[in-house]
Amino acid sequence: MKRRRFLANTTGATSALSALAVPTLLPGCALAAPTTTAAAATPAMLGEPAPFDLAWLKQQARALSQSAWQSPAGSLPPAVSALDFDAYQQIQFKGEQALWAADGLRFQVRLFHPGLYFKRRVRIHEVRDGRAQEIAYSPALFDYGRSGLDAAKLPANLGFAGFRISVATAPRNDMVAFLGGSYFRAVGGSRQYGLSARGLAVDPAMGRDEEFPDFTAFWLERPTAQSQSLVVYALLDSPGVTGAFRFAITPGDSTVMEVDSALYPRREIDRIGIAPCTSMYLVGENNRRAASDWRPEIHDSDGLQMRTGAGEWIWRPLNNPNNLRINAYADNNPRGFGLLQRDRNFDHYQDDSANYDRRPSLWVEPRGDWGPGQVQLVEIPTPDETFDNIVCYWNPAQRPQAGQELLLGYRLFWGATPPARSPLARCIASRTGLGGTVGKKRTKFSWRFAVDFAGGNLPLLDSDAVVEAVVTVSRGQVELVSARPQAAIQGWRALFDVVPDDRTDPIALRMYLRVAGQALTETWIYEWAPPTVAARAAML
Repeated sequence: MKRRRFLANTTGATSALSALAVPTLLPGCALAAPTTTAAAATPAMLGEPAPFDLAWLKQQARALSQSAWQSPAGSLPPAVSALDFDAYQQIQFKGEQALWAADGLRFQVRLFHPGLYFKRRVRIHEVRDGRAQEIAYSPALFDYGRSGLDAAKLPANLGFAGFRISVATAPRNDMVAFLGGSYFRAVGGSRQYGLSARGLAVDPAMGRDEEFPDFTAFWLERPTAQSQSLVVYALLDSPGVTGAFRFAITPGDSTVMEVDSALYPRREIDRIGIAPCTSMYLVGENNRRAASDWRPEIHDSDGLQMRTGAGEWIWRPLNNPNNLRINAYADNNPRGFGLLQRDRNFDHYQDDSANYDRRPSLWVEPRGDWGPGQVQLVEIPTPDETFDNIVCYWNPAQRPQAGQELLLGYRLFWGATPPARSPLARCIASRTGLGGTVGKKRTKFSWRFAVDFAGGNLPLLDSDAVVEAVVTVSRGQVELVSARPQAAIQGWRALFDVVPDDRTDPIALRMYLRVAGQALTETWIYEWAPPTVAARAAML
Protein backbone atom coordinates (compact mmCIF):
# COMPACT_ATOMS: atom_id res chain seq x y z
CA MET A 1 0.00 0.00 0.00
CA LYS A 2 1.31 3.44 -0.94
CA ARG A 3 1.03 5.92 1.88
CA ARG A 4 0.21 8.89 -0.35
CA ARG A 5 -2.55 6.96 -2.08
CA PHE A 6 -3.95 5.94 1.28
CA LEU A 7 -3.96 9.55 2.49
CA ALA A 8 -5.62 10.78 -0.67
CA ASN A 9 -8.41 8.21 -0.67
CA THR A 10 -9.12 7.58 3.01
CA THR A 11 -9.70 10.93 4.66
CA GLY A 12 -9.48 9.50 8.15
CA ALA A 13 -6.77 6.86 7.75
CA THR A 14 -3.46 7.01 9.58
CA SER A 15 -0.44 5.07 8.38
CA ALA A 16 0.69 2.34 10.78
CA LEU A 17 4.30 1.22 11.07
CA SER A 18 3.76 -2.04 12.85
CA ALA A 19 1.83 -5.25 12.36
CA LEU A 20 -1.47 -5.07 14.21
CA ALA A 21 -3.45 -7.94 15.66
CA VAL A 22 -6.71 -8.52 17.51
CA PRO A 23 -6.45 -7.34 21.16
CA THR A 24 -7.21 -9.23 24.31
CA LEU A 25 -10.09 -8.03 26.44
CA LEU A 26 -9.61 -5.97 29.57
CA PRO A 27 -9.01 -8.05 32.69
CA GLY A 28 -12.27 -9.42 34.00
CA CYS A 29 -14.27 -8.32 30.96
CA ALA A 30 -16.17 -10.46 28.48
CA LEU A 31 -18.28 -9.78 25.46
CA ALA A 32 -22.00 -9.56 26.14
CA ALA A 33 -24.96 -9.83 23.82
CA PRO A 34 -26.02 -6.50 22.25
CA THR A 35 -28.91 -4.74 23.95
CA THR A 36 -31.79 -3.80 21.70
CA THR A 37 -32.42 -0.18 20.80
CA ALA A 38 -35.40 1.57 19.29
CA ALA A 39 -33.28 4.23 17.55
CA ALA A 40 -32.44 2.94 14.10
CA ALA A 41 -29.73 5.59 13.61
CA THR A 42 -27.84 4.69 16.79
CA PRO A 43 -25.37 1.79 17.15
CA ALA A 44 -26.40 -0.90 19.63
CA MET A 45 -24.62 -1.23 22.96
CA LEU A 46 -23.13 -4.18 24.82
CA GLY A 47 -24.00 -5.08 28.39
CA GLU A 48 -25.03 -2.60 31.05
CA PRO A 49 -23.56 0.86 31.71
CA ALA A 50 -20.73 0.83 34.27
CA PRO A 51 -19.12 3.68 36.26
CA PHE A 52 -16.22 5.33 34.44
CA ASP A 53 -13.79 8.20 34.96
CA LEU A 54 -10.08 8.91 34.50
CA ALA A 55 -9.23 7.65 37.99
CA TRP A 56 -10.84 4.28 37.13
CA LEU A 57 -8.90 4.14 33.86
CA LYS A 58 -5.62 4.83 35.67
CA GLN A 59 -6.39 2.00 38.08
CA GLN A 60 -7.01 -0.31 35.13
CA ALA A 61 -3.72 0.68 33.49
CA ARG A 62 -1.77 0.27 36.73
CA ALA A 63 -3.30 -3.16 37.39
CA LEU A 64 -2.56 -4.24 33.83
CA SER A 65 1.10 -3.23 34.22
CA GLN A 66 1.48 -5.55 37.20
CA SER A 67 0.78 -8.61 35.08
CA ALA A 68 2.73 -9.98 32.14
CA TRP A 69 1.79 -8.65 28.71
CA GLN A 70 -0.46 -10.98 26.77
CA SER A 71 -0.22 -11.26 23.02
CA PRO A 72 -3.57 -10.51 21.38
CA ALA A 73 -5.50 -13.71 20.86
CA GLY A 74 -7.56 -14.71 17.88
CA SER A 75 -7.47 -13.51 14.31
CA LEU A 76 -9.71 -11.92 11.76
CA PRO A 77 -11.77 -14.08 9.41
CA PRO A 78 -9.65 -14.99 6.35
CA ALA A 79 -11.81 -12.92 4.01
CA VAL A 80 -11.34 -9.80 6.16
CA SER A 81 -7.65 -10.41 6.78
CA ALA A 82 -7.02 -10.80 3.04
CA LEU A 83 -8.54 -7.44 2.04
CA ASP A 84 -6.25 -5.42 -0.20
CA PHE A 85 -6.15 -1.63 -0.40
CA ASP A 86 -8.83 -1.24 -3.05
CA ALA A 87 -11.21 -3.68 -1.36
CA TYR A 88 -10.74 -2.06 2.06
CA GLN A 89 -11.53 1.34 0.57
CA GLN A 90 -14.93 0.01 -0.45
CA ILE A 91 -16.00 -0.43 3.18
CA GLN A 92 -17.66 2.76 4.39
CA PHE A 93 -19.37 3.50 7.67
CA LYS A 94 -22.96 4.61 7.09
CA GLY A 95 -23.29 8.30 7.86
CA GLU A 96 -26.77 7.98 9.33
CA GLN A 97 -25.37 5.52 11.89
CA ALA A 98 -22.74 7.98 13.19
CA LEU A 99 -22.67 8.30 16.95
CA TRP A 100 -24.76 11.34 18.03
CA ALA A 101 -25.78 12.15 14.42
CA ALA A 102 -29.46 11.90 15.38
CA ASP A 103 -29.05 13.97 18.55
CA GLY A 104 -28.25 17.39 17.10
CA LEU A 105 -24.88 17.61 18.88
CA ARG A 106 -21.82 19.38 17.52
CA PHE A 107 -19.73 16.23 17.16
CA GLN A 108 -20.25 12.98 15.27
CA VAL A 109 -18.19 9.78 15.36
CA ARG A 110 -17.79 7.21 12.58
CA LEU A 111 -16.06 3.88 13.10
CA PHE A 112 -13.37 2.10 11.08
CA HIS A 113 -13.82 -1.52 10.01
CA PRO A 114 -10.98 -3.99 10.69
CA GLY A 115 -8.91 -5.08 7.70
CA LEU A 116 -5.90 -4.21 5.54
CA TYR A 117 -3.16 -3.13 8.00
CA PHE A 118 -5.63 -2.58 10.81
CA LYS A 119 -6.17 -6.10 12.10
CA ARG A 120 -6.31 -5.45 15.82
CA ARG A 121 -9.82 -5.03 17.19
CA VAL A 122 -10.19 -2.15 19.63
CA ARG A 123 -13.07 -1.71 22.04
CA ILE A 124 -14.94 1.58 21.78
CA HIS A 125 -17.33 2.85 24.45
CA GLU A 126 -19.70 5.75 24.92
CA VAL A 127 -19.67 7.56 28.28
CA ARG A 128 -22.92 9.17 29.46
CA ASP A 129 -23.23 10.88 32.82
CA GLY A 130 -20.18 9.07 34.21
CA ARG A 131 -21.24 5.61 33.01
CA ALA A 132 -19.69 3.73 30.07
CA GLN A 133 -21.18 1.20 27.69
CA GLU A 134 -19.41 -0.56 24.84
CA ILE A 135 -20.54 0.03 21.27
CA ALA A 136 -21.51 -3.20 19.53
CA TYR A 137 -20.21 -4.12 16.11
CA SER A 138 -22.80 -4.92 13.47
CA PRO A 139 -22.39 -5.38 9.70
CA ALA A 140 -25.47 -3.15 9.38
CA LEU A 141 -23.28 -0.18 10.36
CA PHE A 142 -21.25 -0.48 7.15
CA ASP A 143 -21.72 -0.35 3.41
CA TYR A 144 -19.44 -3.06 2.01
CA GLY A 145 -19.65 -1.92 -1.61
CA ARG A 146 -17.49 -4.02 -3.93
CA SER A 147 -15.20 -5.23 -1.13
CA GLY A 148 -16.16 -8.86 -1.77
CA LEU A 149 -17.22 -9.39 1.86
CA ASP A 150 -20.54 -11.07 2.58
CA ALA A 151 -21.98 -9.19 5.55
CA ALA A 152 -24.16 -12.17 6.47
CA LYS A 153 -21.06 -14.29 7.06
CA LEU A 154 -19.19 -11.86 9.33
CA PRO A 155 -19.03 -12.71 13.05
CA ALA A 156 -21.05 -10.66 15.50
CA ASN A 157 -17.97 -9.76 17.57
CA LEU A 158 -15.71 -8.65 14.69
CA GLY A 159 -15.29 -5.24 16.30
CA PHE A 160 -13.73 -1.99 15.12
CA ALA A 161 -10.25 -0.79 14.15
CA GLY A 162 -10.61 2.85 15.23
CA PHE A 163 -12.76 5.92 14.73
CA ARG A 164 -12.93 9.33 13.14
CA ILE A 165 -14.47 12.53 14.50
CA SER A 166 -16.22 15.28 12.54
CA VAL A 167 -18.40 18.26 13.36
CA ALA A 168 -22.09 18.21 12.50
CA THR A 169 -21.79 21.22 10.19
CA ALA A 170 -19.29 19.33 7.99
CA PRO A 171 -19.91 15.62 8.67
CA ARG A 172 -18.00 14.41 5.60
CA ASN A 173 -14.81 16.20 6.65
CA ASP A 174 -12.71 14.51 9.30
CA MET A 175 -11.38 16.55 12.18
CA VAL A 176 -9.49 13.78 14.01
CA ALA A 177 -8.82 10.08 13.41
CA PHE A 178 -7.47 7.37 15.72
CA LEU A 179 -6.41 4.32 13.72
CA GLY A 180 -3.56 1.80 14.02
CA GLY A 181 -1.31 1.24 17.04
CA SER A 182 -1.38 4.43 19.12
CA TYR A 183 -1.43 6.65 16.03
CA PHE A 184 -3.76 9.59 15.60
CA ARG A 185 -3.86 12.77 13.59
CA ALA A 186 -5.91 15.90 13.10
CA VAL A 187 -6.55 18.75 10.71
CA GLY A 188 -6.71 22.50 11.16
CA GLY A 189 -8.38 25.14 9.06
CA SER A 190 -6.94 23.71 5.82
CA ARG A 191 -8.89 20.45 6.37
CA GLN A 192 -5.83 18.60 5.11
CA TYR A 193 -4.27 15.63 6.86
CA GLY A 194 -0.50 15.32 7.02
CA LEU A 195 1.79 14.19 9.81
CA SER A 196 0.71 11.94 12.69
CA ALA A 197 1.15 11.75 16.44
CA ARG A 198 1.39 8.71 18.71
CA GLY A 199 0.50 8.02 22.28
CA LEU A 200 4.04 6.87 23.08
CA ALA A 201 7.29 5.73 21.48
CA VAL A 202 9.20 2.88 23.13
CA ASP A 203 12.86 2.19 22.26
CA PRO A 204 12.90 4.03 18.90
CA ALA A 205 16.08 3.87 16.78
CA MET A 206 17.86 1.55 19.23
CA GLY A 207 19.35 -0.82 16.65
CA ARG A 208 16.66 -3.37 17.41
CA ASP A 209 12.96 -3.72 16.74
CA GLU A 210 11.03 -0.78 18.09
CA GLU A 211 8.13 -1.53 20.41
CA PHE A 212 4.87 -0.05 19.16
CA PRO A 213 2.24 0.32 21.91
CA ASP A 214 -1.43 0.02 21.00
CA PHE A 215 -4.49 1.90 22.11
CA THR A 216 -6.60 -1.17 22.91
CA ALA A 217 -9.77 0.56 24.10
CA PHE A 218 -11.40 4.00 23.84
CA TRP A 219 -14.11 5.82 25.76
CA LEU A 220 -15.92 8.70 24.03
CA GLU A 221 -17.61 11.12 26.39
CA ARG A 222 -20.99 12.21 25.09
CA PRO A 223 -20.86 16.01 24.67
CA THR A 224 -23.58 18.37 25.83
CA ALA A 225 -25.48 20.60 23.45
CA GLN A 226 -23.14 23.46 24.42
CA SER A 227 -19.87 21.50 24.28
CA GLN A 228 -17.09 23.05 22.20
CA SER A 229 -14.70 20.19 22.97
CA LEU A 230 -14.93 16.42 22.76
CA VAL A 231 -13.25 14.26 25.42
CA VAL A 232 -11.71 10.91 24.46
CA TYR A 233 -10.06 8.43 26.85
CA ALA A 234 -7.72 5.64 25.78
CA LEU A 235 -6.04 2.62 27.35
CA LEU A 236 -2.51 1.92 26.07
CA ASP A 237 -0.76 -1.44 26.27
CA SER A 238 2.50 -2.99 25.09
CA PRO A 239 5.05 -5.53 26.39
CA GLY A 240 6.94 -2.78 28.20
CA VAL A 241 4.36 -0.25 29.40
CA THR A 242 0.69 0.50 29.95
CA GLY A 243 -0.99 3.88 30.09
CA ALA A 244 -4.16 5.89 30.55
CA PHE A 245 -4.80 8.90 28.29
CA ARG A 246 -7.33 11.71 28.23
CA PHE A 247 -7.72 13.92 25.14
CA ALA A 248 -9.87 17.08 25.25
CA ILE A 249 -10.20 17.99 21.56
CA THR A 250 -11.26 21.45 20.40
CA PRO A 251 -11.55 21.99 16.62
CA GLY A 252 -10.71 25.24 14.89
CA ASP A 253 -8.28 26.91 12.54
CA SER A 254 -5.77 25.30 14.88
CA THR A 255 -7.20 22.13 16.39
CA VAL A 256 -6.10 21.86 20.02
CA MET A 257 -5.76 18.70 22.11
CA GLU A 258 -5.27 18.87 25.86
CA VAL A 259 -3.54 15.60 26.69
CA ASP A 260 -3.17 14.02 30.12
CA SER A 261 -1.19 10.78 30.29
CA ALA A 262 -0.37 8.35 33.09
CA LEU A 263 2.27 5.74 32.21
CA TYR A 264 3.05 2.51 34.09
CA PRO A 265 6.20 0.69 32.91
CA ARG A 266 6.39 -3.08 33.20
CA ARG A 267 10.18 -2.88 32.88
CA GLU A 268 12.96 -0.34 32.65
CA ILE A 269 12.51 1.51 29.35
CA ASP A 270 15.84 2.23 27.66
CA ARG A 271 14.46 5.05 25.53
CA ILE A 272 10.96 6.43 25.94
CA GLY A 273 9.50 9.02 23.59
CA ILE A 274 6.90 11.39 25.04
CA ALA A 275 4.51 13.15 22.63
CA PRO A 276 6.05 11.60 19.50
CA CYS A 277 5.41 13.30 16.15
CA THR A 278 5.81 11.28 12.93
CA SER A 279 6.23 12.82 9.48
CA MET A 280 7.75 12.48 6.00
CA TYR A 281 10.56 14.37 4.29
CA LEU A 282 11.75 13.25 0.86
CA VAL A 283 12.99 16.27 -1.07
CA GLY A 284 13.31 19.96 -0.18
CA GLU A 285 15.32 23.10 -0.85
CA ASN A 286 18.19 21.95 1.34
CA ASN A 287 18.26 18.25 0.41
CA ARG A 288 18.03 17.08 -3.20
CA ARG A 289 19.48 13.60 -2.67
CA ALA A 290 16.32 11.86 -3.91
CA ALA A 291 15.34 14.52 -6.44
CA SER A 292 14.31 12.26 -9.33
CA ASP A 293 10.68 13.44 -9.16
CA TRP A 294 9.34 16.25 -11.34
CA ARG A 295 7.98 18.06 -8.26
CA PRO A 296 10.41 20.54 -6.66
CA GLU A 297 9.64 19.59 -3.04
CA ILE A 298 7.94 16.61 -1.38
CA HIS A 299 7.45 16.68 2.38
CA ASP A 300 4.81 16.80 5.12
CA SER A 301 7.12 18.86 7.34
CA ASP A 302 10.24 20.88 6.57
CA GLY A 303 11.73 21.48 9.99
CA LEU A 304 11.91 20.85 13.72
CA GLN A 305 11.23 23.92 15.81
CA MET A 306 12.17 24.09 19.49
CA ARG A 307 11.58 26.64 22.22
CA THR A 308 13.98 25.79 25.01
CA GLY A 309 13.42 26.16 28.72
CA ALA A 310 15.81 29.12 28.62
CA GLY A 311 13.66 30.81 25.96
CA GLU A 312 15.87 30.25 22.89
CA TRP A 313 14.04 29.63 19.59
CA ILE A 314 15.77 27.05 17.37
CA TRP A 315 15.02 25.93 13.81
CA ARG A 316 16.44 22.67 12.43
CA PRO A 317 15.67 21.94 8.73
CA LEU A 318 14.89 18.27 8.08
CA ASN A 319 16.89 15.88 5.90
CA ASN A 320 16.46 12.66 3.96
CA PRO A 321 19.87 11.24 4.90
CA ASN A 322 21.94 8.46 3.38
CA ASN A 323 22.00 6.64 6.73
CA LEU A 324 19.94 6.60 9.89
CA ARG A 325 20.59 9.71 11.95
CA ILE A 326 19.65 10.53 15.53
CA ASN A 327 20.16 14.02 16.96
CA ALA A 328 19.57 14.80 20.62
CA TYR A 329 19.08 18.37 21.85
CA ALA A 330 19.48 18.64 25.61
CA ASP A 331 17.11 20.90 27.52
CA ASN A 332 15.51 21.44 30.90
CA ASN A 333 11.77 22.03 31.12
CA PRO A 334 11.24 22.63 27.38
CA ARG A 335 8.60 25.19 26.50
CA GLY A 336 7.70 23.62 23.16
CA PHE A 337 8.79 21.58 20.15
CA GLY A 338 7.26 20.20 17.00
CA LEU A 339 7.45 19.37 13.31
CA LEU A 340 6.37 22.30 11.17
CA GLN A 341 5.47 22.85 7.53
CA ARG A 342 6.63 26.45 7.22
CA ASP A 343 6.78 26.57 3.42
CA ARG A 344 3.16 27.02 2.33
CA ASN A 345 3.80 28.22 -1.24
CA PHE A 346 2.07 25.94 -3.78
CA ASP A 347 4.63 26.90 -6.43
CA HIS A 348 7.33 25.19 -4.36
CA TYR A 349 5.49 21.82 -4.52
CA GLN A 350 3.36 21.86 -7.70
CA ASP A 351 1.22 19.04 -6.33
CA ASP A 352 -2.53 19.61 -6.53
CA SER A 353 -3.29 16.08 -5.32
CA ALA A 354 -1.18 15.58 -2.19
CA ASN A 355 -1.50 19.30 -1.30
CA TYR A 356 1.78 19.49 0.58
CA ASP A 357 1.45 23.27 0.82
CA ARG A 358 -1.64 22.76 3.03
CA ARG A 359 -0.24 20.13 5.40
CA PRO A 360 -0.63 21.04 9.08
CA SER A 361 2.19 21.65 11.51
CA LEU A 362 2.17 19.93 14.91
CA TRP A 363 3.36 21.81 17.98
CA VAL A 364 3.81 20.22 21.41
CA GLU A 365 3.49 22.51 24.42
CA PRO A 366 4.39 20.84 27.75
CA ARG A 367 2.22 21.58 30.77
CA GLY A 368 4.10 21.75 34.03
CA ASP A 369 7.79 20.99 34.53
CA TRP A 370 9.18 18.11 32.46
CA GLY A 371 12.65 18.39 33.98
CA PRO A 372 15.90 17.54 32.18
CA GLY A 373 16.01 15.50 29.01
CA GLN A 374 16.36 15.77 25.26
CA VAL A 375 14.30 16.54 22.22
CA GLN A 376 15.39 13.70 19.95
CA LEU A 377 15.06 13.79 16.17
CA VAL A 378 15.26 10.59 14.13
CA GLU A 379 15.77 10.82 10.36
CA ILE A 380 15.50 7.63 8.31
CA PRO A 381 16.51 7.26 4.64
CA THR A 382 13.48 6.88 2.39
CA PRO A 383 13.27 6.20 -1.36
CA ASP A 384 9.85 7.78 -1.86
CA GLU A 385 7.01 9.65 -0.19
CA THR A 386 5.04 6.58 0.88
CA PHE A 387 7.12 6.09 4.04
CA ASP A 388 7.11 8.19 7.20
CA ASN A 389 10.80 8.71 7.92
CA ILE A 390 10.88 11.53 10.48
CA VAL A 391 10.19 11.18 14.21
CA CYS A 392 10.69 13.60 17.09
CA TYR A 393 9.80 13.26 20.78
CA TRP A 394 10.84 14.22 24.29
CA ASN A 395 13.15 11.75 26.04
CA PRO A 396 13.45 12.37 29.81
CA ALA A 397 16.90 12.08 31.36
CA GLN A 398 15.79 9.43 33.86
CA ARG A 399 14.84 6.06 32.42
CA PRO A 400 11.37 4.96 33.50
CA GLN A 401 11.45 2.04 35.93
CA ALA A 402 9.07 -0.84 36.50
CA GLY A 403 6.35 0.07 38.99
CA GLN A 404 6.65 3.83 38.49
CA GLU A 405 3.80 6.16 37.66
CA LEU A 406 4.74 8.88 35.16
CA LEU A 407 2.21 11.73 34.92
CA LEU A 408 2.68 14.09 31.98
CA GLY A 409 0.42 16.71 30.45
CA TYR A 410 0.78 18.66 27.23
CA ARG A 411 -1.10 20.43 24.47
CA LEU A 412 -1.02 19.54 20.80
CA PHE A 413 -1.71 22.24 18.20
CA TRP A 414 -2.56 21.13 14.64
CA GLY A 415 -2.58 24.01 12.16
CA ALA A 416 -0.59 26.24 9.84
CA THR A 417 1.46 27.92 12.58
CA PRO A 418 2.13 27.27 16.29
CA PRO A 419 0.25 29.41 18.80
CA ALA A 420 3.47 31.03 20.05
CA ARG A 421 6.03 32.61 17.75
CA SER A 422 9.43 34.09 18.39
CA PRO A 423 9.66 37.90 18.19
CA LEU A 424 12.88 37.34 16.25
CA ALA A 425 13.12 36.82 12.50
CA ARG A 426 12.58 33.23 11.45
CA CYS A 427 14.19 31.04 8.81
CA ILE A 428 12.05 30.75 5.67
CA ALA A 429 14.45 28.84 3.40
CA SER A 430 17.66 26.79 3.63
CA ARG A 431 19.59 25.95 0.46
CA THR A 432 22.85 24.12 -0.07
CA GLY A 433 25.21 23.47 -2.96
CA LEU A 434 28.80 23.53 -4.15
CA GLY A 435 30.82 26.36 -2.61
CA GLY A 436 33.51 28.63 -3.93
CA THR A 437 33.57 31.92 -5.82
CA VAL A 438 31.78 32.19 -9.16
CA GLY A 439 34.23 32.70 -12.01
CA LYS A 440 37.23 31.39 -10.10
CA LYS A 441 38.68 27.91 -10.49
CA ARG A 442 38.05 25.78 -7.44
CA THR A 443 41.19 24.41 -5.86
CA LYS A 444 39.49 22.75 -2.91
CA PHE A 445 36.09 21.33 -2.06
CA SER A 446 33.64 23.39 -0.03
CA TRP A 447 29.89 23.37 0.50
CA ARG A 448 27.73 26.48 0.38
CA PHE A 449 24.87 27.23 2.78
CA ALA A 450 22.36 29.98 1.96
CA VAL A 451 19.83 30.67 4.71
CA ASP A 452 17.03 33.23 4.35
CA PHE A 453 15.40 35.00 7.30
CA ALA A 454 12.32 37.22 7.36
CA GLY A 455 10.12 38.93 9.92
CA GLY A 456 11.04 40.27 13.32
CA ASN A 457 12.90 43.58 13.15
CA LEU A 458 14.61 42.89 9.82
CA PRO A 459 12.32 45.22 7.79
CA LEU A 460 13.12 48.05 10.23
CA LEU A 461 16.89 47.95 9.81
CA ASP A 462 18.62 50.98 8.30
CA SER A 463 20.20 50.43 4.91
CA ASP A 464 23.66 50.90 6.42
CA ALA A 465 23.09 48.50 9.35
CA VAL A 466 26.05 46.18 9.91
CA VAL A 467 24.45 42.74 10.12
CA GLU A 468 26.72 39.83 11.01
CA ALA A 469 26.22 36.12 10.43
CA VAL A 470 27.58 34.26 13.47
CA VAL A 471 28.58 30.75 12.33
CA THR A 472 30.04 27.87 14.33
CA VAL A 473 30.78 24.31 13.16
CA SER A 474 31.80 21.17 15.01
CA ARG A 475 34.80 20.69 12.71
CA GLY A 476 36.22 21.98 9.43
CA GLN A 477 36.73 25.58 8.36
CA VAL A 478 34.19 28.31 7.63
CA GLU A 479 34.83 30.65 4.69
CA LEU A 480 33.17 33.43 2.68
CA VAL A 481 30.73 34.44 5.42
CA SER A 482 28.35 37.25 4.52
CA ALA A 483 24.91 38.66 5.31
CA ARG A 484 23.00 40.73 2.78
CA PRO A 485 19.49 42.19 2.51
CA GLN A 486 16.90 40.52 0.31
CA ALA A 487 14.25 43.00 -0.82
CA ALA A 488 12.08 40.26 -2.37
CA ILE A 489 11.39 38.74 1.05
CA GLN A 490 11.88 41.89 3.15
CA GLY A 491 14.58 39.96 4.95
CA TRP A 492 18.23 38.97 4.94
CA ARG A 493 20.26 36.09 3.59
CA ALA A 494 23.26 34.50 5.33
CA LEU A 495 25.86 32.85 3.08
CA PHE A 496 28.87 30.79 4.13
CA ASP A 497 31.01 27.88 2.95
CA VAL A 498 32.22 24.92 5.00
CA VAL A 499 35.51 23.24 4.06
CA PRO A 500 35.43 19.76 5.64
CA ASP A 501 38.29 17.51 6.62
CA ASP A 502 38.59 14.08 4.97
CA ARG A 503 35.97 12.43 7.20
CA THR A 504 32.43 11.76 6.04
CA ASP A 505 30.59 11.63 9.38
CA PRO A 506 28.16 14.53 9.95
CA ILE A 507 29.23 18.05 10.86
CA ALA A 508 27.02 20.11 13.18
CA LEU A 509 26.40 23.72 12.14
CA ARG A 510 24.93 26.62 14.09
CA MET A 511 24.18 30.16 12.88
CA TYR A 512 22.19 33.30 13.60
CA LEU A 513 22.22 36.98 12.54
CA ARG A 514 23.01 39.80 14.90
CA VAL A 515 23.49 43.57 14.83
CA ALA A 516 25.36 45.60 17.44
CA GLY A 517 25.70 42.46 19.55
CA GLN A 518 21.95 41.77 19.59
CA ALA A 519 20.37 38.68 18.03
CA LEU A 520 18.06 39.42 15.11
CA THR A 521 16.99 35.87 14.28
CA GLU A 522 16.15 32.53 15.76
CA THR A 523 19.06 30.07 15.90
CA TRP A 524 19.47 27.96 12.78
CA ILE A 525 21.09 24.55 13.30
CA TYR A 526 21.89 21.85 10.78
CA GLU A 527 23.68 18.55 10.28
CA TRP A 528 25.64 18.01 7.07
CA ALA A 529 27.42 14.80 6.03
CA PRO A 530 30.29 15.58 3.60
CA PRO A 531 30.68 13.34 0.54
CA THR A 532 33.61 10.97 0.17
CA VAL A 533 36.95 12.36 -0.91
CA ALA A 534 36.51 10.71 -4.33
CA ALA A 535 33.07 12.29 -4.77
CA ARG A 536 34.46 15.70 -3.82
CA ALA A 537 37.20 15.42 -6.41
CA ALA A 538 34.64 14.65 -9.09
CA MET A 539 32.82 17.93 -8.34
CA LEU A 540 35.89 20.15 -8.79
